[in-house]
Amino acid sequence: MVGSDEQQVRYEMPAPMVARIVLDRAAKRNAQGLAMTYQLDAAIRRACEDDAVSVIVLAAEGDHFSAGHDLSMAEVAEPDPRDHATLWGQKDGRGWEAIYSREREIYLGMTERWRNAPKPVVAAVQGSVIAGGLMLAWMADIIVAAEDARFRDNTGSDMGVPGVEFFAHPFELGVRRAKQFLFTGGWLSAQAALSAGMVNEVVPREQLQARALELAQEIARTDRFTLKLIKQSVNAAEDAMGRRQAMDAAFANHQIGHLQNMLLHGFPIDISRLPDSVRKGLEAALAAGRGISSGGQ
Repeated sequence: MVGSDEQQVRYEMPAPMVARIVLDRAAKRNAQGLAMTYQLDAAIRRACEDDAVSVIVLAAEGDHFSAGHDLSMAEVAEPDPRDHATLWGQKDGRGWEAIYSREREIYLGMTERWRNAPKPVVAAVQGSVIAGGLMLAWMADIIVAAEDARFRDNTGSDMGVPGVEFFAHPFELGVRRAKQFLFTGGWLSAQAALSAGMVNEVVPREQLQARALELAQEIARTDRFTLKLIKQSVNAAEDAMGRRQAMDAAFANHQIGHLQNMLLHGFPIDISRLPDSVRKGLEAALAAGRGISSGGQ
């Protein structure tokens, strides 16, 4: 197992034809390290390859859907190359090759694979959905949000890079809302996300999981192959609008942001503006000589 012996993702079958994948790291607000990322990838693959599954529900244990990518640097082990989801190797390369290859695989490439999973994905989100947490929500086809859900991409305002690697902001929010969201680094409420079309429904917190499952079961009544074709057609329409080209350009700018921070601060992100609890832990990890291989957001 990558980076940790802890099982951080649960796989359930709560109803016929529905698989539920649960982020299960509530003590860390479901922050995504390598272990969670590769366990999630394995769970999605399992659901996609299971003939008994037509729809996938993505949920999270605890008060928060996801606080983003794990900045603790506690998981420094890289996956076995046989576990790689893309063809980007050389994660120990010289210069910027290692960081670029790692982020292309784990952040952009992996999330894009999940977005294109052939089976519909319904995300049930609650509490804080921050930076890398947005990527998990945005890869889903339908998002049901609890009334207490709130969304933020703090990579620009706190970390000195222009948004997360899976840069879906303009397509999820529209151009002007996306700019305000990123320029300010502010929070977007569940109702504001609903107004922007970023989420499909907002429900009371206590009804979140039941509503997501109900919706998944409703979708599962449609023929499985028809669902695959519908999803492929809609995704193709969005890509024809330039989504993938825009995302590749944004990923290049993301790397420029990392390089700027390396020149200014000696680390791929500006840790000086992070909350004290995160910054001190990261500084301690750096002092312990764990390197920069786990830098993310």
